[in-house]
Amino acid sequence: MGLGNSNCDLRGTLKNMLIRDFLPGEEALLREVFVLSVHQLGASFYTSEQLDAWAPADVDAAKWQEKIATIRPYVAVVDGRIAGYADLQETGYIDHFFVSGAFARRGVGSALMRHLHDVAQARGLSELSAHVSLSAEAFFARQGFVVRVRQSVPVRGAVLSNAHMVKELRAS
Repeated sequence: MGLGNSNCDLRGTLKNMLIRDFLPGEEALLREVFVLSVHQLGASFYTSEQLDAWAPADVDAAKWQEKIATIRPYVAVVDGRIAGYADLQETGYIDHFFVSGAFARRGVGSALMRHLHDVAQARGLSELSAHVSLSAEAFFARQGFVVRVRQSVPVRGAVLSNAHMVKELRAS
């Protein structure tokens, strides 16, 4: 499970996108996607201090590697480049959902979300949930998620606002 090939042509920009399971050794590449996503896509919603707290330049590589191994994300690859990644935990919780700024608004996020929905359906999940940044809230809302609660979370000395969002899934 986890391999999917999408001939994605949303807005005519991406074709031959592959969504597959994370491969050990890709942790640094996923870290780069994470940092680019946070800093490029979050810049209109958060201060530079908040962005640096959320995605600092220096990181404990071993802890990052452990985190990625734990969440076991799905990776979107476009033209041999990792464009984004997302995970789906057994509970239906989405811990990470990030698209590189270079691939924003080109269908990568939508393809990843469709993949997570397919996985959720195969697992028989009744709900998806995520703690969603201000920069991703509109995207999640377009995907059918609703805000359950708004919150402010302390992160490395900064306070970041986000929303806990959920989506009820229909039984098939």
